[in-house]
Amino acid sequence: MSFVLASSSPVRFNLLRAAGLDVTAIAPRVDEDSVRDALLAEGAKPRDIADTLAEMKARKIAEKSPTRLVIGCDQVLALGEQVFAKPSHQTDAIDQLRRLRGSTHRLLSAIVVYQNAEPVWRHVGTADLTMVDLSDAYLADYVKRNWESIRYAVGCYKLEEEGVRLFSDIKGDYFTILGLPLLPLLAWLRSRGMIAV
Repeated sequence: MSFVLASSSPVRFNLLRAAGLDVTAIAPRVDEDSVRDALLAEGAKPRDIADTLAEMKARKIAEKSPTRLVIGCDQVLALGEQVFAKPSHQTDAIDQLRRLRGSTHRLLSAIVVYQNAEPVWRHVGTADLTMVDLSDAYLADYVKRNWESIRYAVGCYKLEEEGVRLFSDIKGDYFTILGLPLLPLLAWLRSRGMIAV
C-alpha cells in the first residue's frame, strides 16, 4: 500500500521510507503560525495545538487525493504552558535555547491519518527533555555552527546531531523526538492489515 506524507520534513519522510513504507511527500500549504497564534489566543493546550495542526495538514492533502491514505504530522515544544515556534533567525534561536537551558521541556508529536478524505486515526506522543545549564558563549557558538541544520527545528536542536550534547536526561521515544511517533503508527497499520506482519 502507498501512503502520502503531508509534510515537507525530510526527517519524517526518511523515517517512513527506512521502515519500508511506500510513501510520497506532498507539502501542504497551511499557515501554521496563524493557526498556532489563534489557538493560543483561545487558550488551547499544547497537545491540542499539535493535533489540530497535524489534522489540518492531512486534511489539506486528503482533499486533493481522497483515495490515498494521508499521514499528517506536527510537533509542538512546550515549556510549561508556553509554546515555542521555529526560530526566524539566529538571535531567536539563541533566545529560545537560553529559556530552555537548565529546565525540562516537553515535545508533543501528533499524527492524524486520513482515509477516503476522513480522519480515521490519531495519536500524540510525548517526550520530556532536560537541557544542561549551558553558557551563553556555548549556545551562541552552537547556533552559529549548526544554524543551517537547526533553523527549521522547533527548539533549535536536532537530537540526531550535535544537539544531543545539550541534554542531561531524556524520557520518551526517539521517533517522537524526531517528530513522528513511528511505533504507534506502525502498530495501527498492522492492526488494519495495511502492512505485513
